[in-house]
Amino acid sequence: MKTEIQQRLQLFVDNTRTLKKGFTWHSTLTRRLAALLFASENRQADAEAVKQCHRLIKESTGVFSTFRGNLSICIAALLSLSNDPKPLLDNTIKVYDLLKVYKLRASDFLVVAAYQIASGANPEKYVDIVKRTRAFYDGLKKNHRFYTGQDDYIFTAMLGLSDLDVNDSVYNIEKLFLRFKNDFSNKNSIQALSQILVLSESTNESIDRLLELRESLKARKMRYDKAYTLPSLGVLALLPLDNTTILNDLDESQAFLRGQKGFSSLAVSRQELLLYITGIVASEYLGSAKSGVSTSVLSTAITNIIIAQQAALIAAISATGASSAAASS
Repeated sequence: MKTEIQQRLQLFVDNTRTLKKGFTWHSTLTRRLAALLFASENRQADAEAVKQCHRLIKESTGVFSTFRGNLSICIAALLSLSNDPKPLLDNTIKVYDLLKVYKLRASDFLVVAAYQIASGANPEKYVDIVKRTRAFYDGLKKNHRFYTGQDDYIFTAMLGLSDLDVNDSVYNIEKLFLRFKNDFSNKNSIQALSQILVLSESTNESIDRLLELRESLKARKMRYDKAYTLPSLGVLALLPLDNTTILNDLDESQAFLRGQKGFSSLAVSRQELLLYITGIVASEYLGSAKSGVSTSVLSTAITNIIIAQQAALIAAISATGASSAAASS
């Protein structure tokens, strides 16, 4: 494993401990995600800056606002990583309201989608990008009514920010979906994977490599073909590395994190751990991404994949907890 990767992994561990002290009463998963966002930028977590941005969110939104939901600490972390958090939050709220005008439903996913648009475009383009986001979402919904939902908001916002043609891209997403539907079981994750590959303008070579990686990773008992990790397999296939290097880096990163306090198999699930090591390893190699694959696209994709899958994981855990509480009452 590269020294730089080990250093970034250690930074992630240190950031996790820093944010645990600063946000004791908040979800462990969201604290780890916020810690990863800092580590992906190769920066130490600044708990005080995150607290200030969290207070800013509370001051700028109502008591029942989705901005105060499960991902509030992650949004605060993203804001604290920016040069000027207040106008960025104001613009994020503005985009969020625009997205709701275009009938996208309030959720943690919509907050992240709004942040992505606000941080990635000039204000005069917001309306056009929101319209494109809605158009991409409608295109996906038309093809897959039951698989398209709020968890697609983040990916369709990424597509909305691109210069890709809506109709052509929706057609290509469907082609990829049909290509993969017999290779992977979770149809919702196949759709997310297909959006990532279309966004990065992947080639047939990348697709073949993705399937090869899946088998090699499975042999090492790293299952990237599951619901929460399948989209990140697409990012790995686009990295400017040979498969052996990717496999070794992931394997050694997994062993390193498992050896750290708070990252045992009882504390962190296997699928969650794979999201973390993917984010760390991929972030380290972005600077030398393959020609034809945008570094900014991959960087955005990594961040959003992890946020989207963590949000889904948090939602699933919250639903399970609510069901258990209802059953015991």
